[in-house]
Amino acid sequence: MLARERLGVLLDRGTPFLELGLWAGWGMYEEWGGAPGAGCVTGVGTVSGRTCVVVANDATVKAGAWFPITLKKILRAQEIALESRLPIVYLVDSAGVFLPLQEEIFPDKEHFGRVFYNNARLSAAGIYQIAAIMGPCVAGGAYLPIMSDEALIVEGTGSIFLAGPHLVKAAIGEKVETEALGGAEVQTDVSMVVDDRFPDDASCLEAVRTRIGQLATPPLAPFDRTDSAEPATDPAEILGVVPVDRTRPYDTYALLAHLLDGSEFEEYKSTSGRSLVCGTGRILGWAVGIVANQRAIVARRRGLGPKEQEMQIGGVIYSDAADKGTRFIELCNQKGIPLLFLQDVTGFMVGSRAEKEGIIKDGAKMVNVVANSTVPKITIFVGNSYGAGNYAMCGKAYGPRFIFAWPSASIAVMGGEQAAQTLVAIQLKNRPGEVSEEEKAARLADIKARYDATTDPRYAAARLWVDGILDPRHTREVVAACLTACAHQGEIPPFRWGVLQT
Repeated sequence: MLARERLGVLLDRGTPFLELGLWAGWGMYEEWGGAPGAGCVTGVGTVSGRTCVVVANDATVKAGAWFPITLKKILRAQEIALESRLPIVYLVDSAGVFLPLQEEIFPDKEHFGRVFYNNARLSAAGIYQIAAIMGPCVAGGAYLPIMSDEALIVEGTGSIFLAGPHLVKAAIGEKVETEALGGAEVQTDVSMVVDDRFPDDASCLEAVRTRIGQLATPPLAPFDRTDSAEPATDPAEILGVVPVDRTRPYDTYALLAHLLDGSEFEEYKSTSGRSLVCGTGRILGWAVGIVANQRAIVARRRGLGPKEQEMQIGGVIYSDAADKGTRFIELCNQKGIPLLFLQDVTGFMVGSRAEKEGIIKDGAKMVNVVANSTVPKITIFVGNSYGAGNYAMCGKAYGPRFIFAWPSASIAVMGGEQAAQTLVAIQLKNRPGEVSEEEKAARLADIKARYDATTDPRYAAARLWVDGILDPRHTREVVAACLTACAHQGEIPPFRWGVLQT
């Protein structure tokens, strides 16, 4: 069977499969012929009624060899299993490390050895792992199935050994065929390295399903869930909410109306810190705390006079908004409510007034509580994700349990226009009057084009900065699937944070 055919047999029929990392490797390794999907399929699905993480090597991509991005994708799957205490199934069919890039895969902390380190930690934590050896399993890769709690093998196609026939001959001069070296019969009946052998893929996968079905029912976290309801505003119309032009404003409340059950939103501090929208609602019955950037232009009142107003820029986090977001995140941790961050942020406010108001202090408070939050965090890049706003709104560095992007997303330290102007100004700083307007415009266009290419959500997804690119119309179902997985973590750890400047 091919990798996805194996998944079709393994997973419960008619149940959704939340695939992760589909875009991994997009546009990368072209000198080697590319690595579609990083040569493996990963995701969260249902096996014999149990929510599991699945990792399946795709042998149609360089015989399932591991590229650097393959390694990163598998480590991400293990991270999700560890954080949410989900059983993990490995469908092994891999030639091992892609040797031309071995220096980017083998020696570092987050390289190949980390997979086996995670095997050990998962098992020690009581998180069940089972491996089905359905093709070659060579060298260091042989440790992955054998460090799992159970390992099965398919006769005739599955094999496992530290060194294949060619390397054995080169190393010690012994001539031996694959089956005699590490085939199913040798590794099951003789060495007893593998637990059981099966005549074909189908019977092996059925055995995996049986073993998963016998697992003890896990205690679930006490996240609140009620009967679900459709939004009052048609979710299919969500595509019309976010403008194609990322600089144009739109109303975040309209976005929430397409996502939340009954379009019902209980807002927190609705009259203050209005560049950040915070509040609670439900998605397919799950209670969630929403932290979303407001892209509509809003105004805040300064002082007591009704005429003392300052227009705020949509998508920017101001001091009062950061303070509001900090307290709301604290409350969600106190109440045991998972958090959903909807990012469309251009950063924190800058300038002399913002500095005098303590923007760094307030931003640091928000970043602190996001980093220390213990309820599950799910992040979706709706639009812009620039600068430190990416961090405060729970970007990848801040440990979201799951993180996705819409096709409208743009992820970078700053916008392309600002970056291009900054870089050109630096380049031409020592050549005043020497550069024509035409040359300056050409440089701006070139830098902006190259910069914008790296802010494309496909670029981010290829490098696993996000777990995937969502059709916005499927957001509700994906968030609900993520929350279902998160609930398997059991108890919610206590929420603590460090020293805050007040």
